Amino acid sequence: MMVRTPHGDLQAPVFLPDATRAVVRSLDAHDLGACGVQGLVVNAFHLSSTPGSTVIASLGGLHTFMHWEGPIVTDSGGFQVFSLLKDALSFGNVSKKGFSYRLTKGQNKKLLTPEKCIRKQFRMGSDILVCLDHCTHPEAPYEAQRMSVDHTVLWARACREEFDRLLEQAPSRSETRPLLFAVIQGGNDPGLRRECAEQLFEMGFDGYGFGGWPISSEGRLVEMVQYVAELIPEAVPRYALGIGKPENLVQCARWGYHLFDCAIPTRDARHRRLYVFTESGTSPSLRGKDFYDCLYLQDRKHARAKGPIEETCDCLCCRNYSLAYLHHLFQVSDPLAYRLATIHNLRFYTRLTGYLQNTSER
Repeated sequence: MMVRTPHGDLQAPVFLPDATRAVVRSLDAHDLGACGVQGLVVNAFHLSSTPGSTVIASLGGLHTFMHWEGPIVTDSGGFQVFSLLKDALSFGNVSKKGFSYRLTKGQNKKLLTPEKCIRKQFRMGSDILVCLDHCTHPEAPYEAQRMSVDHTVLWARACREEFDRLLEQAPSRSETRPLLFAVIQGGNDPGLRRECAEQLFEMGFDGYGFGGWPISSEGRLVEMVQYVAELIPEAVPRYALGIGKPENLVQCARWGYHLFDCAIPTRDARHRRLYVFTESGTSPSLRGKDFYDCLYLQDRKHARAKGPIEETCDCLCCRNYSLAYLHHLFQVSDPLAYRLATIHNLRFYTRLTGYLQNTSER
């Protein structure tokens, strides 16, 4: 599937690195392009706090601000607010109006409404906006899941109306308009998931995402991830929010998901955990977990390794530097270590999605 946006097409399946605060840590736009990255995900909730959506707009929007020419997805921040409230109820609450929250103790509360959420994303110049949704933990009781669905549908309708209103006021944006995605909630209850999906389908969004916690306590994908994929019409983009472990990405792509985002590859790179394919060539089997392995840079055996991280990788790090050198950079805590390791992990992911694209085209 090709997902067309104002700043270019996304060839699916596609992995979108998390540039939460308008940066993929340690990399610039040139590095990302060289890795084969097609698009990025930023977080509207965090950016509306620092530096502020009006500041970003005054500087030309996200693309100018970040010097990134490709598509940008803005996550609404609903999951972040949920996490904030889950850790301490004193930080806020949720109602039909939206999320009431404070970032730090003693700070005055702010209200994040669906309308504000869309205005902030629209102002920043996003290519794919995500509706505000009410995330819950899968183990939450039915009453909490029921409320989550009710809020998510109510807010999605408000987001849709605000999005359409803003398009009418900005004819130039309407010509190559951004996309608006909704998120399907409902916990582990099939009935609630279906109800949420059907009500969102009636509003007519450009794409739909799996909302909630996709991974069980045992580390496996929950059944609802596949169930939600089956609910969404085939011709519509499916967004697997927060799903990024290589084997999970492959499985979800086979279930029909098109877009993925996760902090795993970049975070792991900073923690000296690097991904390598276990099979050479251009068509690895991609079965189970055996198609890749993890290399741990802290192991002393790498201190004298002459070869690259992976012989068949064409990233900047593997083409120019040895494992021994990268091991040394981490030992002396040089920032170049983060850059080279992150480049390698992101290139692993773009190669992985490239293999999946080739498989789906056959």
